[in-house]
Amino acid sequence: MKIAVGSDHGGFPLKDTVIESVKAAGHEVIDVGTYSTDSVDFPDFAKKVGEKIQNGEAERGILICGSGIGAAIAANKMKGIYASICHDTYSAAQGVEHDAMNVLCLGGRVIGPELVKVLVPAFLNANYLGDEKGGERYAKRVGKIKSMEEGN
Repeated sequence: MKIAVGSDHGGFPLKDTVIESVKAAGHEVIDVGTYSTDSVDFPDFAKKVGEKIQNGEAERGILICGSGIGAAIAANKMKGIYASICHDTYSAAQGVEHDAMNVLCLGGRVIGPELVKVLVPAFLNANYLGDEKGGERYAKRVGKIKSMEEGN
């Protein structure tokens, strides 16, 4: 898969570890910035990652800001982007499997590199179950989310 990775200055210190983890899992990285600890606005990078997914250049994305919260809020404003902050492996995988999450958000000031090394593979190795036999309940719920999105 191609994975778009973006961060603001608060997430920048973890970005290299995220990129290394994506590559170690056998995936290609599209790095949309930032490229330093100079102050920038997280919504700009959430938009860049979201647009890569929307236009089909990337299948999933990873965003890193100080807490992960702002990046998740911003990314979820984009149609077809289902982002969540996850700081445990269960949520990182289950969010994909049950809820069609396509953007993992991390807090660069909350977690460290060792946790990144297990969260990223958990997210990338998970598959949405709603398209599989027996996954009708997940598809129904995600369909309701998409209906809400269309209605706004």
